[in-house]
Amino acid sequence: MTPSDAGLRDRLVDAGVALVAAEGAQALTLREIARRAGVSHGAPRRYFPTHLELLSAIARRGFTDLGARARATLDAADDDPRGRVAALARTYLGFALRNPGMYELMFRHDVLESGRLGLRDTSLPLFGLLVECVGRARPDLDARRVTGALWANLHGLAQLWCWGSLQLATGDADFGPLLEACLTAHLGPEDRTCTAG
Repeated sequence: MTPSDAGLRDRLVDAGVALVAAEGAQALTLREIARRAGVSHGAPRRYFPTHLELLSAIARRGFTDLGARARATLDAADDDPRGRVAALARTYLGFALRNPGMYELMFRHDVLESGRLGLRDTSLPLFGLLVECVGRARPDLDARRVTGALWANLHGLAQLWCWGSLQLATGDADFGPLLEACLTAHLGPEDRTCTAG
């Protein structure tokens, strides 16, 4: 791929990232992405043979952004193991709520199932960060399973909050109390002290 090809490929992905932020995942048509990138409507096919490949490249940007935020969160967090899990969870929820279109795209079934996104190098490293933090917070539990359950809980919380369902059901004005309930359900109360074994 020549530098100009790489530049145009990046421009198409950039246009898709801006479009999903402005109008949501449903707006990501090849024609509209091409228009915003300033190229003919057939140009994206030179770099992305299918619409799904372009959507996967856009979603990969979302995972890259979320990964950078997660690492920055851990760099800034103190050494309290439960606090680190809570900080990562807040970062995850904050990303989902500030970027609902990208979040939806990142976890769309067709994008995930296509195999084009490369889950091993996008979402699994993020999951690994959380597993490590959960393992330190609760060394007495199977960290991978607890993390899986916690991630499912956080994902559901994010989705239902984006839809407005949880605010209606619980009367909560922010997700903080629900996040604390999730953490307590999976890690135990905040003041719990754990020992390995």
